[in-house]
Amino acid sequence: MNALPSVKLIDGKATAARVLAEVREQVHTLRQGGVQPGLAVVLVGADAASQVYVRNKVLRAEEVGIRSLEHRLPADTSQAHLLTLIDRLNRDNAVNGILVQLPLPAHIDAHRVLQAISPLKDVDGFHSENVGGLAQGRDVLTPCTPSGCMRLLRDACGELRGKHAVVVGRSNIVGKPMAALLLQADCTVTVVHSRSHDLPALCRQADILVAAVGKPRLIGADWLKPGAVVIDVGINRIDEDGRSRLVGDVDFAAALPQVAGITPVPGGVGPMTIAYLMKNTLLALDLQQQAAQQERTACLSPC
Repeated sequence: MNALPSVKLIDGKATAARVLAEVREQVHTLRQGGVQPGLAVVLVGADAASQVYVRNKVLRAEEVGIRSLEHRLPADTSQAHLLTLIDRLNRDNAVNGILVQLPLPAHIDAHRVLQAISPLKDVDGFHSENVGGLAQGRDVLTPCTPSGCMRLLRDACGELRGKHAVVVGRSNIVGKPMAALLLQADCTVTVVHSRSHDLPALCRQADILVAAVGKPRLIGADWLKPGAVVIDVGINRIDEDGRSRLVGDVDFAAALPQVAGITPVPGGVGPMTIAYLMKNTLLALDLQQQAAQQERTACLSPC
């Protein structure tokens, strides 16, 4: 990959604003046609960080014209009660997307809850049907953070075909779906993790490096190929110089002089996650309309 002529800061806030403007325009068109997209957000308990995330998601939805439906449940809500709510939302035609904010209280089986969401309304892209569809390259709902990272990469790099992408981290939420999306873009993909041998050497091969391990400043400048494009998904709170601050998985200051492009923390990947939640809500609506049309066509076809 040819290095860009100068260091390029990949501005997630600006790109997210463009994505939200695109969504707002699409929602306006839908509403003119009598269709009102709806997103249901479910929060169980009073986790402070989760409350902030939910508030931001609801605000973004309102800004782009998506109807938001908040369901705030106490921490002692039973799993059965939560599953009953999800079943009701699945059957509600006014709800196009369902998001259950994680983490859930310890007495609730998060996997079972996520599997209960209709795959066509699973705007987080966590249902096994969507995970499998992504692996197969089908048009399904995919996790918001990796989808947002792909938009940043396409804007920063243009053509991705043939580039060597290294994904640091193998989580179900970021690492694995990120690798699948990069493969779909015809990248050569290496996934590295805590059991990989000689992590720095593997990372130095990367034209594109996506860091998603949750280890503050794990990746130094000597791990990076000159001219690489770096997407830093990590959001780590540390105490430094007597104050609390957020840093990524990459040592930003050390990496900056030698990379072609890099996302800051904060202000990089974070805003893209919420922007792509809004895009996923519209994609979910489209998939639901397609499914309904197929069902009507099947009913009209002779047996």
